[in-house]
Amino acid sequence: MGGPIDPEEVAYGLTSLTASEANPEQLLALARGHWQIENRCHHVRDTTYDEDRSQIRSWNGPRMMATLRNFTMSLLRLMGCRNIASATRHCAASSRDTLRIIGF
Repeated sequence: MGGPIDPEEVAYGLTSLTASEANPEQLLALARGHWQIENRCHHVRDTTYDEDRSQIRSWNGPRMMATLRNFTMSLLRLMGCRNIASATRHCAASSRDTLRIIGF
């Protein structure tokens, strides 16, 4: 400990692209695409819906709840909602708007 710190960081990844296809721009686009999915889906499920503390753990329950959460996020985004947490709170407070969103 106490030695010089190497300022260079190395990240490894796997891809099916050939060496000629795997230029830096293409690799960066792939990495950003991965994090876009993480931020738009998993992060929202973890923070807005507090999925990690769910007590549904048996049979297909966890998968079904994840599917319902994804479906809810998709519906809200299709309706033009940019803030899923705010839209979820609004739907929880207004059953009339919630029914309108799902077509009733």
